[in-house]
Amino acid sequence: MKKLIMFFICLGFAMAASGQFVSDVSKVGVTAAPFLEIGVGARAIGMGGAFVGTADDASALYWNPAGITQMDRPEAILVHTQWIADIRFDYAGFVMPIGSFGSLGASVTSLSMDNMMVQTVDQPEGTGEYFGAGDIAMALTYAFNVTDRFSIGFTGKFIQQHIWNESAWGMGFDIGTLFTTGFRGLRIGATLYNFGTDMRMSGKDLLVYHDIDESIDGNNDQVFAELQTERWPLPLNFQFGVAMELMDNEMHRMTVASDALHPSDNTEAVNVGLEYALKEMLFLRAGYQTLFMRDSEEGLTLGGGFHMKFMDGLQFRLDYAYADFGRLQNAQQLTLGLQF
Repeated sequence: MKKLIMFFICLGFAMAASGQFVSDVSKVGVTAAPFLEIGVGARAIGMGGAFVGTADDASALYWNPAGITQMDRPEAILVHTQWIADIRFDYAGFVMPIGSFGSLGASVTSLSMDNMMVQTVDQPEGTGEYFGAGDIAMALTYAFNVTDRFSIGFTGKFIQQHIWNESAWGMGFDIGTLFTTGFRGLRIGATLYNFGTDMRMSGKDLLVYHDIDESIDGNNDQVFAELQTERWPLPLNFQFGVAMELMDNEMHRMTVASDALHPSDNTEAVNVGLEYALKEMLFLRAGYQTLFMRDSEEGLTLGGGFHMKFMDGLQFRLDYAYADFGRLQNAQQLTLGLQF
């Protein structure tokens, strides 16, 4: 009971720290590269995205770069998500501990979809052409222990978006911290995501011929010009999380977690989740995403998985998560992990 009381006290601090309930104004659609906000790792998604305070596997590259210092062996992770509207979301990450110097990581994020038919007002059935759209981000991470209980991590990322013949690129930066209190496993984490440059679409379809003054006869009406699109910032987000074990012995472990979110493109929210482990081999998870967020379609999450250890020290992990998206139905994520 004392553990549970302590957890909810820390949850209250988390909500206060992120400015919870300060704003009820939705800011959806005011940033570029929203694919950067899609959560990574079926374990974390199964826990409702409340993972900043745990972040102890390779998916920490996304949730909290400081968390990769908790790993003492190299680990690779592959994630596939069947996202809403038949969109595919894939992620690959690798973490390499480098002893007393800290830990290094690298990751690639990809969002893709099938090619679509070009349609116009005059040709609503299609022009015979097809166009594609997609996003990609490549990132490098470095983290180190400041003390035996406090770690800090940094991620730099290159981001590109494209649609048909237009594209945009930008640079982003994440910083994360993780503190282990020593009080029955209580952990406190904080991450600032996607601090970086604005992005603007450009490409050959924006090149046009323009008549500078249509009222004048005989002037050049074929002046080469470019349509300029707006610049949009990256989806900046501050996420503060706490996690602790309500039960932890050789047979059973029960972890509870909560994160408070303060995004630049939406209202504040809270994620909550829990994970039950049986002998650290079989896992059940449940959570709820974006509590208190205005107009949110997200909600209940469920998940599970199993871990296998081999004689040579190799460890294999398979995790699955289901996330409810209300009117948008659901998203399902599968994660393969390999620890060397």
